[in-house]
Amino acid sequence: MDIDLQIRLAAFTWLSEQVNLHGDVLSRTLLQQGFEFQGQRIPLVAPQGIFKPQILDLPLSITTAPKGPYDDYFGKDDFLIYRYRGTDPNHRDNVGLRKVFELKRPLVYLHGIEPGKYLATWPVYIIGDDQTNLMFRVAVDDALPALDYSQSDISHQVAEVSDARHAYLTSTVKVRLLQHLFRERVLDAYRSQCAFCRLKHRELLDAAHIIPDNLPEGKSTIENGLSLCKLHHAAYDSFMIGVTPDYVIHVRQDILEEEDGPVLQHGLKGLHKSKLILPSSKNHYPSREALEWRYSRFAKVG
Repeated sequence: MDIDLQIRLAAFTWLSEQVNLHGDVLSRTLLQQGFEFQGQRIPLVAPQGIFKPQILDLPLSITTAPKGPYDDYFGKDDFLIYRYRGTDPNHRDNVGLRKVFELKRPLVYLHGIEPGKYLATWPVYIIGDDQTNLMFRVAVDDALPALDYSQSDISHQVAEVSDARHAYLTSTVKVRLLQHLFRERVLDAYRSQCAFCRLKHRELLDAAHIIPDNLPEGKSTIENGLSLCKLHHAAYDSFMIGVTPDYVIHVRQDILEEEDGPVLQHGLKGLHKSKLILPSSKNHYPSREALEWRYSRFAKVG
């Protein structure tokens, strides 16, 4: 295995470890620090979107910055459209990525969720180069075991990237991006605390949809979200707890009548008729219409 592929594999292994430690969304600081390979520090992100660390001849990662200058997007075929750097097809970064395409080398894709926060996806492959429209097409694939990263296996892996499996894998990244963007925005609006119990450990918080996102009216907007700890998210989704359009929390009657330990007493029953903790900005308050829609269904269950 050549040094280029060894470094790419080391990057994938390091990213897997970081996701296991920190979750799917990684900080820019962590990505800038990167990993060590044979005594040399290798970052994964830099100010430019197409990034080649000093130790390599070819780019290692591509990045879509939050509110960045380029309109990268997922096309109708569910593959990622990644814009060239600038308008010169022969800019060294574009030439480097074109070479990655020709050699079928795997990359890391970093999508900015919020400033300083990125969703990392790997391996991704350049599967098309459109110099007229200044864009590359990018597909996601399953991570291979370390021993499978040989040139022949990679060539086989990307030989038929137009098939439904690759389109599906790439589309799942789009779904993950939307989910994480929704979570980060909702948690930020609620100052990283549970709107029911004030728990402030962000790793234990979820963004709960008021109207479920599998319904046409269930938008992934802050106004259709609540920052809830995992216990209260599950209770809210199970209609054990409801919230009125006036932001009053209600616990289902059978739960109130149940006798159990301190978690039930303080974690659920103690919330009855307390007030929802609201975001700092009134523009981000939960929609009264959405709460009314949800509470009417809670009332029927109760």
